[in-house]
Amino acid sequence: MQIINLGLLAHVDAGKTTTVEQMLFHSGNLRTLGSVDKGDTQTDFLAIERERGISVTSASVEIDAGDVQIRMIDTPGHMDFSGEVERTLAVLDGAVLIVSAAEGIQSQTERLWRALREINLPTIIFLNKVDRMGCEPEAVLAALQKEFSPVIIPVNRCVNAGSAEVSVENCDISEDGILELCENDSALAEKYLQNEKLSPQEIKTALVRQTRECLAFPLVYGAAAMSVGIDAFTLAIKAFLPSKPLLPEGAPVGTIYKIEHDKALGKIAHIRLFEGTLKNRDAVNIFRPSHGEAEQFAEKITQIHKVSGAKREDTGVIRGNEIAAVCGLARAKVGDMVGQAFEQKNIRISEPLFMVKIFGADGKERELLQAVSELSDEDPLMDYTWNADLRELVIRVMGKIQIEILQYLFLERYGLAVTFSPPSVIYKETITRRGIGLERYTMPKPCWAVVKLQADPLPRGSGYMYECSIGESVLRRQYRNHVETAVAEALKQGRLGWEATDLKITLIDGQDHKFHTHPLDFFLATPIAVMRALEDAEPILLEPLVKLKLVADETLSGRLIGDIIEMRGDFDNPVMSGGKVEMEAIVPVAASVDYFVRFASLTSGRGTLNSDFYGYKECPLELGTTAARRDIDPLDRDKWILHKRGAL
Repeated sequence: MQIINLGLLAHVDAGKTTTVEQMLFHSGNLRTLGSVDKGDTQTDFLAIERERGISVTSASVEIDAGDVQIRMIDTPGHMDFSGEVERTLAVLDGAVLIVSAAEGIQSQTERLWRALREINLPTIIFLNKVDRMGCEPEAVLAALQKEFSPVIIPVNRCVNAGSAEVSVENCDISEDGILELCENDSALAEKYLQNEKLSPQEIKTALVRQTRECLAFPLVYGAAAMSVGIDAFTLAIKAFLPSKPLLPEGAPVGTIYKIEHDKALGKIAHIRLFEGTLKNRDAVNIFRPSHGEAEQFAEKITQIHKVSGAKREDTGVIRGNEIAAVCGLARAKVGDMVGQAFEQKNIRISEPLFMVKIFGADGKERELLQAVSELSDEDPLMDYTWNADLRELVIRVMGKIQIEILQYLFLERYGLAVTFSPPSVIYKETITRRGIGLERYTMPKPCWAVVKLQADPLPRGSGYMYECSIGESVLRRQYRNHVETAVAEALKQGRLGWEATDLKITLIDGQDHKFHTHPLDFFLATPIAVMRALEDAEPILLEPLVKLKLVADETLSGRLIGDIIEMRGDFDNPVMSGGKVEMEAIVPVAASVDYFVRFASLTSGRGTLNSDFYGYKECPLELGTTAARRDIDPLDRDKWILHKRGAL
């Protein structure tokens, strides 16, 4: 038995859930078709998903396709739940990118394509909804080949597109497709140039190889709601994407890609095991990625379930290349490595750009914090901070849809009726020059920790880097590790109150004492040195930007340019074609929060506006916002020391 762990990715309303439902039905794994409208599909089984008709969490199903078992993970399409997609990518053997023939390439489609190419994951494209009136499958194909890759090659043909009589049929690879394959296959190219006839099998073999090497991308036409193209789609998955055998031998190694909570079973960790075997009652080592060495701890497995939609089967075992839900890992988090530590790729599709305060749980702070902690376990991007002095809870969110879903979950799962403040933009900060920070924490005894740090600016988008330039003779290894951990934590709130980024921190000197140094001394001293280095390096504010793609009637071009200038944006020259104007602009998030509503009003709903996170740029303090310190400022040294020593 061969296994394909496959992810379904798409923009919202492209038809992922319907496609999965049809595949289950056509393969005999499902007796009765469900539908999104009726709220009875296999992968949208949460009450909120069935009520709203959208996926908010990833869900997996098993499809028996002859000699191949397809473990398919249906991921949310809305950008507010991109974190679910990011976490799923780490466990896949291949991916299907579903594109609607009616809506074409959306901003989320572009994000997903970039992520798939970044991790070099074999990908098939399913061009869905070819039955929709007014759709233009060939135009969408041309756009995909232009925007994504010229080696996107159709493997079937669409007949009567845009009507209820739509159908698909098999076809040979086109001449243009063969030429593209020849670009990456010298043997094929030589035969083609010598006018030798290429057999269909030779062409298919080349396409299979190049698909698995991420050089080519087969495209299948279909209309999932009409049950058109489903069998061709399943056959393409089997033919072109890599499958793997069970690997039960060897030491276990895997990764946790999803966490959920159950009232009866507690925390449930969804694991992709790459090799080895785990069974009920096994003790297993968990490794957590961190700055410095991975944190390690042991847990004991209580139950192992095979999951397909809402159905669970207690199998008691998971083997290499299988996915299962494992109970008993009480301290597990998303991204933890199981059995052994190994290098993982971290993919970021998008990041939270807003924060909100939570209100309405007076007298139930403990229950609220427990609820937020559980939800943050399930979605690590939903970071939160609790200010005990102000009794204030702040969480990071992606957008308004996520806020609505969270409000529902607080009430449905935890019985907490909460409200949220209006979203405010999350800024960041960076430095403009080299800075030095030194802290000598040697009094009051017993203590001894000397830390000297150097902060250097990095190009925009670089993130945070750390380096240690001293060795064991200067500072013992355990304390060097303490400094690295404490630096990363301290940078979450810089001198302007925001996360500090695009900088490098180097440990250039330090000192411990054989008798006086306490194990926590460097956790106390390092944040003081960090803040001094940041202050010396002259911090500046960074504001988040989005890239807008606008299409509207050409008579509105002047209004659109005026709007962009008003939002402090930059734009490319407008392109006029067919009575339409197309523009691309980079604008601050803070200035464009309500622009979708304004644009829809301006164009009477007939324009198109897509947005994508673009990055951060410098922002004058008077145009941005600094943030109040959430805890004690390390530069209030005396108070900080008392706080860290438990005297406050």
